This record gives sequence, C-alpha cells and structure tokens, in this order.
Amino acid sequence: MKRIQILGTGCPKCKQLAANAEAAATQLGVEYELEKVTQINDIMKFGVMVTPALAIDGQVKVSGKVAGPDEIKPWLQ
Repeated sequence: MKRIQILGTGCPKCKQLAANAEAAATQLGVEYELEKVTQINDIMKFGVMVTPALAIDGQVKVSGKVAGPDEIKPWLQ
C-alpha cells in the first residue's frame, strides 16, 4: 500500500493535487492511503518551503506545483 501525503494548508491547489494523486492511484489500481499534512511545522520537516507538495511513502516528489495524474503515475509504480 502506498502512502500519499499532500503537504499544504488546504488551498485550492492542494485540493487539486490531492484529487490528481487519487485519480492516478485509482487508474493504476494501486492501494493507497491519503494523508493531508496541513501544519506548517510538519510540512517544514519534509524540507518543503513551497506548497502544494506531494510525498509518496515519505519522499517528496514535487513541490510548488500541481502535478497531473500522468506525472504522478510513475511515482506510484
């Protein structure tokens, strides 16, 4: 099971990134757990300075932009 973490305060871009990550996982048939990390201190522990950001299994894959489902799919495989 993949652990998908959305790092951000809940802005529209964060919500879109979460939707794109869910879409990518669903299209691939990957089991996943989605967690939204909204506390600034917790986000900074990842070394992220610009949100939204996406981490998979604790590793930041993208920061400061909304990745599309096709961009996220390789990270989930």
